[in-house]
Amino acid sequence: MLAFGEARARLLASARRLPGERVALGDASGRVLAEDLVAQEPWPAFAYSAMDGYAVATADLGGHAPWNLPVAGESRAGRVPPPLGPGCACRILTGAPIPARADAVIMQEHVARQGETVRIEAAPKAGQHIRRVGEDLAAGSTAIRAGTRLSPGGLALAAMLDRSHLMVSRRPRVVIVCTGDELRPAGSVKRPASIPESNGVALAALAAQAAATAVLAPTVADDAEATAKSIAHALEAADVLLTVGGVSVGDHDVVREALGRAGVTLDFWNVAMKPGKPIVVGQSEGAHVLGLPGNPASALVTFAVFGMPLLRAMQGDAHPLPIPLRVRMPKARKRSADRLELVRATLVPDGDGLTADVHDNQSSGTATSLAHSDGLALVPPGSDKLDAGSVVDLVRWSDV
Repeated sequence: MLAFGEARARLLASARRLPGERVALGDASGRVLAEDLVAQEPWPAFAYSAMDGYAVATADLGGHAPWNLPVAGESRAGRVPPPLGPGCACRILTGAPIPARADAVIMQEHVARQGETVRIEAAPKAGQHIRRVGEDLAAGSTAIRAGTRLSPGGLALAAMLDRSHLMVSRRPRVVIVCTGDELRPAGSVKRPASIPESNGVALAALAAQAAATAVLAPTVADDAEATAKSIAHALEAADVLLTVGGVSVGDHDVVREALGRAGVTLDFWNVAMKPGKPIVVGQSEGAHVLGLPGNPASALVTFAVFGMPLLRAMQGDAHPLPIPLRVRMPKARKRSADRLELVRATLVPDGDGLTADVHDNQSSGTATSLAHSDGLALVPPGSDKLDAGSVVDLVRWSDV
């Protein structure tokens, strides 16, 4: 078996970068920026007030407090302000441009206004309550680096920099081929010894989380020739092909043979992990290929820790691997001597930290723990038990 870390590093090193495409700002959420976003002008582009109050020139406030200044004019957002006359104060509102000559804003709570005069009891400091030109970004500086997955905050910054379109990596195209004589569509007429196909919709939903588009190919029976034809057809439209089921060593596990018939070169299989040991990784001329086990937990877990980082790396994501949480294991746990275990767990706040409430049923065929877990706790291999209170990494489903 190939060690988990080595296997994933090998896969990510082989990731084929996707080309960029220009999309509207509103369509860029969750996409990976394909070029540096550079500020063409400073931000803010003009000095403006951070408070409602009065703009003054500190040079006008000679001698000792208090000072009584006539109010001359008003500066409001979206309007060119009047110049500040000598010895005057200008009414100013939050976000409004700073008038010429003014170098400080006094909060309205700190002055007393009587008619058209304001009384100032304390001398302001130059620059107070003013957002300076270029305070956030200087002209020519990099606002967001290529390789950044765009968050709502990133979109806000791009809009502030007056960008209506952005260059991002193309969405990966994922095609999912589920195999097995026993499978039928969910909600279809039942037949003896059949089960609803459940992996396809779950894998497609997870792929969408990485900004991929996913297509479910028709389910194919456990027949090497039929499976090879389905795989060959799927490869024509895929950047990443996922096959599900038939990758182990059973008498009717035909997927590895079918992949070879379809021209797929296998890189490795059998990874030291549980569940998901029989994952198959390979490439065709135009696509990455992941052969996932058929049991629901095995399929989703292997795709989460191999397929999702691959999709992110293909888009040039600077951080294709999720940042894990550090959690405590509340109970002692027997562990595998040679395999990393990815156990389904629910997060529970515990004082100043988090505890992983591990689900009792960790069977690879169990879907209930998939539905009710927050993520996967990574239990490292070892010959001894993992002590109660031990701290391990946990990756949330929402972060993969």
